[in-house]
Amino acid sequence: MRKTTKPYTKRNEETKLRVKTKNTLLPFLIEAMTDKSRSAIKSYLAHRQVAINGRVTTLFDTPVNQGDEVSIRATGESAPNPNHRVRIVFEDEDLIVVDKKPGVLSMSTGVEGEQTAYSIMMEHVRRHRKTDRVYIVHRLDRETSGLLILAKSEEAQERLQNDWNNTIIERRYMAVVEGTLEKREGRIISWLTDNLKSMKVMSSPVDNGGKEAITNYRVIKSGERYSLVELHLETGRKNQIRVHMADLGHPIAGDKKYGAKRNPLGRLCLHAQTLSFYHPFSGQPMKFDTGIPPKFL
Repeated sequence: MRKTTKPYTKRNEETKLRVKTKNTLLPFLIEAMTDKSRSAIKSYLAHRQVAINGRVTTLFDTPVNQGDEVSIRATGESAPNPNHRVRIVFEDEDLIVVDKKPGVLSMSTGVEGEQTAYSIMMEHVRRHRKTDRVYIVHRLDRETSGLLILAKSEEAQERLQNDWNNTIIERRYMAVVEGTLEKREGRIISWLTDNLKSMKVMSSPVDNGGKEAITNYRVIKSGERYSLVELHLETGRKNQIRVHMADLGHPIAGDKKYGAKRNPLGRLCLHAQTLSFYHPFSGQPMKFDTGIPPKFL
């Protein structure tokens, strides 16, 4: 399993190379590190393990000059957090996994100048090279916090999206809902359709031509007014969890749109906690977990 990089702490665990003639970084490393494959060297760059004169770089076309010292570190350096509204959890040459705060759109709906997960990550990758960009793979509602994947190429985006059901291993959410659920666990199946008049998603217990939606839930703990519920998605429909919790008569706290009467945290209490999927190129299983938001407990 591929894991997020840890901060670099041991400076003695590194290989040092001296540049003899002017070049760019990747060709220099390939020539100097004959025992390493091209993909291995690119992995060092992606995981922030390469530094030129002590300065970390991820760019394969960075110029190197005669006399420069290139260090290959055993452990990568953590990527800088570009924006407090979106935290980078993992990044390699193909994709970025972020933890999005509530109130942040995944992608713009046309409001000029609004910061979204997409725009923040575009700014991030373009700090390294102005032609770089990111591509939306899936979305979270504005009010929902948690894990989100962005691709760094159209090919990576297509590989993830075109085989989404087989690519995704697990998606787990945490929600604080109103009241105490009668059953400690269960499975909800309904058919969802958009109602353009009410701007809500409507749910039907029978097939009415809508999209089938399946949610599994388990109560983690409950009190008199609220319950903490773990939710596993079998499908990924718009507003699916919000609608299904409302169907049970226990809307998510803070979700006025779907019938919540209280807003104890000043936000929609829904968080995408766990995301597990197969890497679009290596095929390796990857799993990320943010933990339960402390305020939900």
